Amino acid sequence: MHIYYNLNPDQNLVGDCVVRAIGRLTGKDWDTIYLKICMQGLLMHDMPSSNKVWGAYLYKLGYRRYIVQDTYPDIYTIKKFCDDNPHGSFLVCTDKHVVAVVDGDYYDTMDSGEETPLYYWRKEV
Repeated sequence: MHIYYNLNPDQNLVGDCVVRAIGRLTGKDWDTIYLKICMQGLLMHDMPSSNKVWGAYLYKLGYRRYIVQDTYPDIYTIKKFCDDNPHGSFLVCTDKHVVAVVDGDYYDTMDSGEETPLYYWRKEV
C-alpha cells in the first residue's frame, strides 16, 4: 500500500527521492542523509545525485544491490514487489525514481506503485 511520506523539512518536492528513501530506511533525518551523500560525492569527485555515489553510501551502511528479474510478459511493478516482500526494508529503484519499501508498504510523495523496479537494495544481516 502507498503511504505518503516526505522527509524534506520544508515539504519540498525537489527531486530528493533518494534522500527521503534512505532516511525512511535508516531513521536518519533529511539533513544528515543529504550531507552524508554529498560527502560521499566529494570523496568520489562526483555529484551526490549519481547512482554510484549514493549506492556507495548505502554499501558502507551494509546494504547490497540485487537485480529484479525480468518477468515479461507480466509487467512487474512496485506494488507487486511489495506483495512479494511483505517483510523487510528495501530501497527500490526504477529508471528515474527511488522508493522506500518497508514491510510490504511503499513510502513516497506520490503513488509510484505502477512503476517498474529495476533493482533494489537490502541491508545484509
